[in-house]
Formats: sequence, structure tokens, C-alpha cells
Amino acid sequence: MRREDLLTQVCDVLSKVGFFVSDPTQVRCGAFDFLARRDEKLLVCKVFLNVDSFSKGNSRELKILANGLGAAPIIIGSHGGTGGLEDDIVYYRHGIPIISFGTLQNYFVEGIPPFIYAAPGGLYVHLDGELLREIRHHRKISLGTLAEIAGVSRRTIQMYEEGMGAVIDAAVRLEEFLDQPIIHEVDPTSVVVEVEEVSDDFANTEGFHRAVFTRLASLGYRVTPTTRCPFDALSAQDEVLLTGISVQERGVRRKAKIAAAISAIVERPSVIFIERSEKESLEGTPVISRKELEKADEPKTILELILERQVLD
Repeated sequence: MRREDLLTQVCDVLSKVGFFVSDPTQVRCGAFDFLARRDEKLLVCKVFLNVDSFSKGNSRELKILANGLGAAPIIIGSHGGTGGLEDDIVYYRHGIPIISFGTLQNYFVEGIPPFIYAAPGGLYVHLDGELLREIRHHRKISLGTLAEIAGVSRRTIQMYEEGMGAVIDAAVRLEEFLDQPIIHEVDPTSVVVEVEEVSDDFANTEGFHRAVFTRLASLGYRVTPTTRCPFDALSAQDEVLLTGISVQERGVRRKAKIAAAISAIVERPSVIFIERSEKESLEGTPVISRKELEKADEPKTILELILERQVLD
């Protein structure tokens, strides 16, 4: 199978179950392949044949986007260096969940969630630690009894109650003994990502990009530059802006068209700052000139210009 074929299949599955999916053939960027939204659930997705190709740099790009947009990052892959990805198991690399196409179908189409996740040392499940503790106290079962049933130490039972994952055999023995489900499903789309603080001095930018970032920051925006994206930064104040930058108006239409399409999916406004421009909007994306940016005296001035120009072209 080619990566393009797998990418198409993944988009088709999500579209069929009600997600609005950005066109991966239009975006063509390195940070992500497509974005998908259904109600309040927003996914930032990347597809690999060999998930070993997913690097730490890739993960940082995904985390920055997911964190800034309030989205869940997810990788769909075919295999790794040791063989094919098994269905109904959630793998992790650099803190990002990875699933097979079969897991994607089972979860979103069939409504069958995975219960197993892979971690160093083997396969594990999540236990409802609070419920385990409640049952043990209510039935007056000792830690030693549960430890003997599960084949682990008393301290391990305490750690299960505190939220530590359990090996599958031990978890199954506990469920059977207690005659009550205590194993949690694994939601591959519920990951809350954290990224280290991004420097706000824009040391890696120059020229017009740096001027725009610096001016937005002075107006109170928290500007997070992005890499290998169809937009150049996420600028957050009361609203998160998909922020594009171009020195000249010529050749920026494609960038504006992609920004408008992504903006519709993520339900966040987009804007392109241009050194000089005769246009107020391109392909549905508002355009703001350097002069207008410099004249703005508060964040809401920028947002007002964007809202006024969203319908123009």
C-alpha cells in the first residue's frame, strides 16, 4: 500500500462518521496531513506507513499545533521496524498516540474502543483505581489478598489504586475475582499535550516576519511560530488566529485559500499580514497591511479588521 492510499482511506473513514476533514492534497505540509472536526472534537492527524519515521521534531510540531488549537494529535500508521501495528492497541511515540487503520475503523465506525496500550516492557491496561479501592474497602479485602490473586506485590496493588497501568494478565485476574469491570478503555483522541515554553523573542525569525511577531506581541498576543505549516504562527489573545505572513501580495493567493479552508475546519479566524496590499481579503482570508498593523493600538482592533474582511474578496 502507498502512503497516499492509506491517507485517503483514513480521511474517508472520518468523513463517513461525521467529521469535517481538510483536504490533504491541498495542504501538503510537513507538520500534519489533515485536520478533522466533529462537534467539539478536533484532531490534528499525521499518516505514516512506517511509524518509525515519526521523529521527535515531528512530535513537537504536532504538539504545538494541538496545544494552540485545543486539538488532539494522532498518528495512523501501518507498521514499525518490528512488524505491523496490531489492531485495538494504542501505541505511543514521543507522547503522541499511534493506531492502526483497523483500530481507527473499530473505534469510529464500529464503536469498539481499544483497551490495551503499548509501553516499555509490554502491553498494559488502565484500571479504575478509585473503584478498585472502593470495592476493596467495601468488601474488606486486604491488599495481600488482591496481590496474591493478581500475582503482584501489595505495593503494586496500591499503585494500581493510584492510577498506574496494569499488565493484562493481572488486570484480568482482578476483574474475574471482583466480578466487576475495572478496566478502562483507551481513548486515542483524548491526549492532553504539553509543550515546553516557546521563546517569545523570535530569535529564529527575521525581516517582516519578526516585525509582525514583535508587533503582535506588543499588543498582547502570545505568538507561537509554527514550522512546516501553511500558516506561520498561532497568535492567541481572546481568540487564536491562524497567522500567515507574506512580504508581497503576488503569489499569496494559494496560501490564503489554504488558510481559509483550515480556518473553516478549526473554527478559528485566519489572517495574512502583507507588507503592502491593495486588497482587504484574498480567497476568503482577511489581509492586513504593515501600516494597518502598526496603527492598531489594541488587540481588538486586529480582530475587528479580520471580522470586517472575512466576507470580502
